[in-house]
Amino acid sequence: MDGSIPQHRVSFRHFSIDRLTSVVERSHARICAVLVLLSLVCFLPGFTTLQPMDRDEPRYAQASKQMLETGDFVDIRFQDEARHKKPVGIYWMQSASVAMGQAFGVPEARTTIALYRIPSLFGAIAAVLLTYWAALAFFGRRGAFLTAALMATCVILMVEARLAKTDAMLTACSVAVMGGLARAYLSRGAGTLPRRALLIFWTGFALGILIKGPLVLMFAGFAAAILSYKERSARWLLSLRPWLGLVFTLAVVLPWFIAIAIKSGGAFFAASVGQDMLGKVGTAQKYHWAPPGFYLLSFFATFWPGAILAAIAVPFAWKHRREEPVAFALAWIVPSWIVFEAVPTKLPHYTLPLLPAVAIVTVMAISRHFVGPHRPAAKLATILIPFIPVGLTVGLSAVAWSFDGLPPFRALPALLAASLLSLWAWWLFAKNRMVPTLWASFVASAFLAIGVFGFAQLDLRSLKISDRLAEAARNVSCENPQVATLGYREPSLVFLVGTTLDMVDTGAEAAAFLRRGGCRVVFVDKRFEGDFRAENERLKQEPELTTRINGFNINSGKRVDIAVYAVGS
Repeated sequence: MDGSIPQHRVSFRHFSIDRLTSVVERSHARICAVLVLLSLVCFLPGFTTLQPMDRDEPRYAQASKQMLETGDFVDIRFQDEARHKKPVGIYWMQSASVAMGQAFGVPEARTTIALYRIPSLFGAIAAVLLTYWAALAFFGRRGAFLTAALMATCVILMVEARLAKTDAMLTACSVAVMGGLARAYLSRGAGTLPRRALLIFWTGFALGILIKGPLVLMFAGFAAAILSYKERSARWLLSLRPWLGLVFTLAVVLPWFIAIAIKSGGAFFAASVGQDMLGKVGTAQKYHWAPPGFYLLSFFATFWPGAILAAIAVPFAWKHRREEPVAFALAWIVPSWIVFEAVPTKLPHYTLPLLPAVAIVTVMAISRHFVGPHRPAAKLATILIPFIPVGLTVGLSAVAWSFDGLPPFRALPALLAASLLSLWAWWLFAKNRMVPTLWASFVASAFLAIGVFGFAQLDLRSLKISDRLAEAARNVSCENPQVATLGYREPSLVFLVGTTLDMVDTGAEAAAFLRRGGCRVVFVDKRFEGDFRAENERLKQEPELTTRINGFNINSGKRVDIAVYAVGS
């Protein structure tokens, strides 16, 4: 198939998109350097200043912190609760990152959330670079670069790069596996794959299992099964050296799985498989239920700015579904996407490992001149390109005004730039200048990251409840207070205040906590404050009301008013 990308000229005296693209694609090293730079511009704003995002991120970070505190790197715990849901890989990576931060003298390293996010940042950058490597099985350098840039600038990867969770690193592992599988399929009959491809494939496979269990196996297994059925043979898989690779995988993953089985008495497998994985299939865990079709709708936000171009490319994928490169991409996307849509538990990031294949199909359709303003309703549909940044500009301004009384002044220049650039991308699409459309979208996404993550979140102080409570506890006049909380129980508070944070259930328990003596602080939600005060009157103790924290809890969707009481100060 013709993998060439159409070239369109947009000149500003001595500048043109053609010239810029040609300069970038002169070598793999140059392309990778540009992709890393683009990734850093999209991933770094707000990386150190964004508060721990409840609820999953601080649960991962707190469990990693407790590994450092206890020296137990086998069992995974959040306070006294066993966290037997995911394998240990990401916790080891986060613990190592924080240990290195401590070694280099980072102050308060164990409560510095940015250190726990470093594996996700590396995972996101690796996902971009591995997308480029995987796409080289389908395109030349230009097509592979544009595919990887679509990943670097998509909203959901920008989010996951900033969160101390598994998903960015899982995506990197998945792309490594699927890139190797693509080479095995598209070059079948050519013998064993090069050692580098084998190493990338099996390293991604082993690490993927150690990070998030069977998902990597699901992505690769579905694709391999469908393609083997299509070929009426699975012999092409032998080029992956499966027996040697499985030995390598077992050597990587078995030691910890055996250790946790012994330590937990089998409870890890009962919890991770029986409760977490099967629970997602049978019921909507943690209230994250959504109907089938959720991912198709959320896709237009999560894969922005490439989503609408991908939607326009869908008929291309159907029309050319029997062509080997298209067939492989569809085998990567469709079966796993159907599984995610069928499972009741849904979160927007679950389909992230499938998006590199979506980007490949999108660029493939652009290279064949299929995507453009000549497609039915395409000019109208691409209003979604500017819709996301314009909508975020309006929405964040309204939220900041409602909760904090001021618009996000520092963010507005970057948000307006993102909106104008995306409007320009829309205009370029209408003129059938596809590569300039992509470049304008990439730059718009970079400005959106700067505006939303770099500045807007700084001004949304009402959302930083746990940060402000932890600060209030540090500011009492006595040293090293014991802290309890009543009514507000977010994991981020445990991470920021400390593993020993006491979570009490009634006003009487909160008052009794203060009565134990020494320097003590208790956070009391307004709903429980009457009972708390009544119990203090009965006990004839007068804790000092040091401050009140008002804000909005994005997890409960409710405003909160929390009083901070202290004794011994």
